[in-house]
Amino acid sequence: MTRDLFHNRARPDVEALQRIADPEAFVWRVLPHAARTFAACITLLPAESARAAAVAYLYCRILDTYEDLIPPAPEREEALAAFGGRFRVANGAPPRAAPPVAAARAREPRDGTHVVLVNRCHLVDEVFRTLTPHTRHNIADLVESMASGMIWSSRTFGEQGGVLRDEGQLSRYCRNVIGLPFLFAVRLLLQQRRGDSTVSPALQEDCLLAGEMVQLANVTRDIEKDLRRGIAYHPALRDDLGRSNVDDPGLRERIRRVREELLVRALRMAPAYGRLMHAMPFHAVSLTRASGVLMLQFTDRYYRSCARKVGRVAWPGPRSAIALMVLTAGHVVSARWSATTVRRITERFLRFAGVGENGGTALIG
Repeated sequence: MTRDLFHNRARPDVEALQRIADPEAFVWRVLPHAARTFAACITLLPAESARAAAVAYLYCRILDTYEDLIPPAPEREEALAAFGGRFRVANGAPPRAAPPVAAARAREPRDGTHVVLVNRCHLVDEVFRTLTPHTRHNIADLVESMASGMIWSSRTFGEQGGVLRDEGQLSRYCRNVIGLPFLFAVRLLLQQRRGDSTVSPALQEDCLLAGEMVQLANVTRDIEKDLRRGIAYHPALRDDLGRSNVDDPGLRERIRRVREELLVRALRMAPAYGRLMHAMPFHAVSLTRASGVLMLQFTDRYYRSCARKVGRVAWPGPRSAIALMVLTAGHVVSARWSATTVRRITERFLRFAGVGENGGTALIG
């Protein structure tokens, strides 16, 4: 897990990934290139859950690659629809082939690993076919739902000139990207613990809210990068699309204000994550619980850095990944410590956002 966390994603060995022939080995070698913090959290899970989560995440990363690396909207949406529908096959048959992506479309070395993942998706499919029928069904449902959401995003950005126009559209975008995978993870755990993956409406909403909170970390981190490629998730940046001159004081201040607004918006959703964790039927000693707390701690670490970036004083907390890994051991064995960690982070989020604990819960309840 520590090795994966410190993988050099900026200078990946693409040729080594191309040479891997074993499906299981390919899944675990490509995973840290597809995601850093998610890879660590997935690796921490029990073996059966980890395999299912890894396959599901890599399929979601393939959808992200179509979205990122295929600029023409009709071609992008065709690839998303094809991948989303590739699991609609006769019982027992393998999924249909994934639409390929040309290596020339990679804009930077990290994109190269994502292209390899897309074009070697058949290896991920081999691991997918070893999973239980119920798990395969839930993964297929996740992929189809995400593909549909990304097609909506593609068309919305196209119709609106590259900008989301309001909070409702931003919320829908974030829920499609991370909220749906959170919901899948909860269903996976419930199926394994109770034999039934049914999720109540309240728990489903908390999954989507928690996913929205986490996805806003990606949005706030990449504002400048997204502007350069003609995308903005806030209408205040509409006139700055395509700009890369961050030395402009006016542009820097607009970005700072938007980043701060979205930071506060995300932190106000924190109680949903606590409710989600409280609702899960974890064992007394639980790798899955520790994985959930680790995800929140990584999110907390990022938002502390985001607070400093907008010129505000951040709340205290560990900064190094090693420190978070050490703390994870305690969360495996202690439900009480895990609950205390989640509560402490939630309270700090709400305090920074200017919302009391009760007010924060009511705000998103």
